Amino acid sequence: MKVVILAGGKGERLRPLTEKIPKPMVKVGQYPMIEHIIRKLKAFSLTDIIITLGYKGDVIRRYFKDGERFGVRIEYSFEPFPLGTAGAVKNCEKLIGGDFLVVSGDAFFDFDFDAFTDYHFDKGGLCTLAVKEVENVSRFGVVATNDDGRIINFIEKPEHSKIKTVNMGVYAIKREVLDMIPDGFFDFGKDLFPTLCGKMFAFKSDGYWSDVGTLTSLYMANKFADSGVWY
Repeated sequence: MKVVILAGGKGERLRPLTEKIPKPMVKVGQYPMIEHIIRKLKAFSLTDIIITLGYKGDVIRRYFKDGERFGVRIEYSFEPFPLGTAGAVKNCEKLIGGDFLVVSGDAFFDFDFDAFTDYHFDKGGLCTLAVKEVENVSRFGVVATNDDGRIINFIEKPEHSKIKTVNMGVYAIKREVLDMIPDGFFDFGKDLFPTLCGKMFAFKSDGYWSDVGTLTSLYMANKFADSGVWY
């Protein structure tokens, strides 16, 4: 399966760290966040990668080049203007083959991609979303499921929610879903996922995950990274 890494974010809440580099290039431990993701993907033999680029994307391209140094193959897709998460994937449609994975490039996490992809194909839904329990849901998409793991409701960034299961930004997606994404700006959480409820499944992850969106979460991710190698 090809993997699309979304790496176009500015990371304004991480300033001044992101004044000269894009958010995915902020370091956690000794490596940029996106390098941790690529190393994790390679550990699961997921080596065919597309990186979507926006803000200061040349920094990422100069660092990774064609990916050979990291044991992977990397292609790039530049956004002519901000396209949103789903729009960025639609923009690289010609580079994608069959079913594919999408990974947010600005998170730090431990994850079993083998179990995730097996679950996706076993369930047979249009999409499979990796989810995790958190206490504060206000920065994330909240996912409600039935007993079979089928997603029955998706609410993007609610102020309050009794449900504490949130979207991790890791997706397995059937190729046909690309036909449901229009050209231009389109967002997975706000625009697409709410319309696919009943046709998606949730994969619950027990591993470490931090959406590194603030200086506090970056600090916590660095503490975890210092605890040892995790791929």
